[in-house]
Amino acid sequence: MNQQPLLSVVILTHNEAANLPVCLKSLAGLGAAIFVVDSGSTDDTVEIARQAGCAVLEHPFENYARQLNWALDSLPLDTPFVMRLDADESLTPELAQELATRLPTLPDQIGGLMLKRRVYFWGRFIRHGGYYPTWLLRIWRRGQARCEERWMDEHMVLVSGELGRLQHDIIDENHKGLSFWTDKHNRYADREVLDMLALARPGAEDIPAGQAGRRRWAKVNLYAKSPPFLRALLYFLYRYVARLGFLDGVPGLVFHFLQGFWYRFLVDAKLYEAKRKGGRHAS
Repeated sequence: MNQQPLLSVVILTHNEAANLPVCLKSLAGLGAAIFVVDSGSTDDTVEIARQAGCAVLEHPFENYARQLNWALDSLPLDTPFVMRLDADESLTPELAQELATRLPTLPDQIGGLMLKRRVYFWGRFIRHGGYYPTWLLRIWRRGQARCEERWMDEHMVLVSGELGRLQHDIIDENHKGLSFWTDKHNRYADREVLDMLALARPGAEDIPAGQAGRRRWAKVNLYAKSPPFLRALLYFLYRYVARLGFLDGVPGLVFHFLQGFWYRFLVDAKLYEAKRKGGRHAS
């Protein structure tokens, strides 16, 4: 008799044929129910997911938070636990084993589990620059977590229960190359501008719990109030020098510069442009 799975995994996709096989392979031994919510892929993403035995649904993409919350509301999630996983993420074998042994015996008061994300860039583990460990709520009891309604930097928020922690990591590694990475972050910058313009809105500064909350607080109360453009440079120097990002080698130099300076500078440029346009329209 087949044992009912304890875990459902929700993966949002759009043209993830390069990443999805690695992600699904890491889940193979869990016996989890895997749901892929695709938003109009034109590559082999959907075929890869179906061949792997995933349930595939199509839904138009507005932003990550709304897509994920739609999935949580619409999918037939009937397992005790649910996991959010990106297509460019995968479980370490140690994490898969930990889940197999920990979930069946998890105390009732634990509503969600935090785990560490380990980012790789050009095959190099980005260990420094304050980038590891990054603790994220990625597994929760069904119905006990929702995704924040934000355009960027969205996190899962526990509705009830206590938080627990897992010992092992997920891997975050994009296999699509640098051109895709920079194009993605260009689109991220547009969404980041929407969040920054909304900071004055009541409730826009809600702070999640744990490490994510501390980073959100610093972003809202320190970074957002610092001089535009200069803050991007200072943030890069903080990561690369003060937090020892230079120890991550050439891949680390490229990653910390692009993610810590170029991206942040681009956000400021787009924010400046949006305010100039708004000022002209107002006049």
